[in-house]
Amino acid sequence: MGRIERSRELARRRARKSKLKKLRVAYAAAKTESEKQDIQAKVFRLSPFAVLEQPS
Repeated sequence: MGRIERSRELARRRARKSKLKKLRVAYAAAKTESEKQDIQAKVFRLSPFAVLEQPS
């Protein structure tokens, strides 16, 4: 028996949240600008409005 739509939506949301968390850690640890751009591209594909850097 398959999942219902709501549980699939929640699973996608949880997966997106954990992936964004990992990408934010990787972005903070990135040393070169090209690494940061690669990570930004991945984040944009995953969630276009996600913020990587906190405004200071």
